[in-house]
Amino acid sequence: MAVPGSWDRRGDAAADDGGSGHAAVDAALQAIANAADLPPADQIAQYEAALRTLQETLATIDQA
Repeated sequence: MAVPGSWDRRGDAAADDGGSGHAAVDAALQAIANAADLPPADQIAQYEAALRTLQETLATIDQA
């Protein structure tokens, strides 16, 4: 069972090796996980940075 607020990727086939297979996505997910240990005000900046990374990555994939 997943802990509330954690990522549960058991159903994700790419999670078998511990990553998504895309370095930028893995870094963004790690930043989100690391943000849990920060004060709430600092979490916001981490979440926003991760969101930007994920949006940029998706835009790059969509253009390919």
